[in-house]
Amino acid sequence: MAISVYQHLNIPVVNFALARTDSEENRRRVAKELYEAFKNVGFAYVKNHGVPQEVVDEAFAWNHKFFSMPRTDKDKAPRPSASWHHRGYSSVGREKVSQMIFDEASISAARSVPDVKESYEIGRDDEEASLPNIWPPQDILPGFREFFNKFYEVCYAAELEILRLVALGMGLEEEYFIRFHKNRDNQIRLLHYPPIEESILRQGKAERIAAHTDYGTITMLFQDDVGGLEVESVNEKGRFIPAPYIPNTAVVNIADFLMRWSNDELKSTMHRVKAPPSLAAEGDEAVMTKNRMAKARHSVVYFVGADLEKTVGCVPGCWGPGRPKKYEPVNAMEYIRMRLQATY
Repeated sequence: MAISVYQHLNIPVVNFALARTDSEENRRRVAKELYEAFKNVGFAYVKNHGVPQEVVDEAFAWNHKFFSMPRTDKDKAPRPSASWHHRGYSSVGREKVSQMIFDEASISAARSVPDVKESYEIGRDDEEASLPNIWPPQDILPGFREFFNKFYEVCYAAELEILRLVALGMGLEEEYFIRFHKNRDNQIRLLHYPPIEESILRQGKAERIAAHTDYGTITMLFQDDVGGLEVESVNEKGRFIPAPYIPNTAVVNIADFLMRWSNDELKSTMHRVKAPPSLAAEGDEAVMTKNRMAKARHSVVYFVGADLEKTVGCVPGCWGPGRPKKYEPVNAMEYIRMRLQATY
């Protein structure tokens, strides 16, 4: 249920606790709240999401440990050159997030304003995984691999509950989306945004993450309290509203694959990471000239994707007379590779 102090953000806060009671009415109530958030905004803050806070805290501790290592050690788990092999470490400037641009000239123009961040990507860690993980050597960061394999499983359990509630909110049977998410073809992303002169960000000479939508089904974001996440206003295209840290919540959003799958019934909303608004008002030249540094920011992201071999058309109930299908059927792997091609 929404918390009134945050209603100006237009991002509801949905509490999953009621969905775990014995009341079917309560479960449907939570499912309706989540569905309406995703239909109208594309985002929700989720409380009691299923990932214990102590596990989230440990994930951030490992995040800090990894990015605090010397560059030479981080480079021992390098991201491969192939754009589709989304695993391992990417140094600052390697990735440039873009939004639905695929021609070389447009991609080159977008890259002229770099994303100032570094990242590390982890997928399922088994012999049948389509993309093998690239781990830092055990002697450099002992315990890192073991923790994130456990974290992956905890997040997967949380993912299943979200997918069941989304299905219920859409009037589908609860297992509808689960059937397309059995292989755990998901991704953990650790992110570090190093300190940077705030004026550089405000003048558009660099970005932390450019405005974009996500690629897959849904995204769970665990952010620190530094700030900087912004979500595009539902009512005013091009206007971005801060989405600050709310303790004990995950920011959950719809991604492009599910928007397409639902025939645009669910909204994949543009978002970005900028300089935190608390440091200075936009255009505050007095502050901008002081070379004030935007603080380092860390986040942990769990991207949910459909099983890579699955091809999807349109969710039942999302099309019919007077409401034609907007998209051709699409294969999950082909779609993700197309989007990654423009990013690296």
